Amino acid sequence: MKRLVIAVAAMLAVATPSFATVCPVLMTQFEKALKTTSADDATKAKAKTLYNRGKADHAAGKHSDSERNLKAALKLLGK
Repeated sequence: MKRLVIAVAAMLAVATPSFATVCPVLMTQFEKALKTTSADDATKAKAKTLYNRGKADHAAGKHSDSERNLKAALKLLGK
């Protein structure tokens, strides 16, 4: 049982930081997409709002919320 707890703890310690790295990748994708999108200004404004929320969530350690907002922002830009 003790080995199982140690194994699970080790797996979580290795896996958790990898989830945090998705947010910066999505932020970079958004910044590139914003430069090339053909979306109208209103859509860009909504996407920027979602991007800013995602960036704030990432800084606060809320990576699942950050990822959700960043993906929604990218979707608005057609990516």
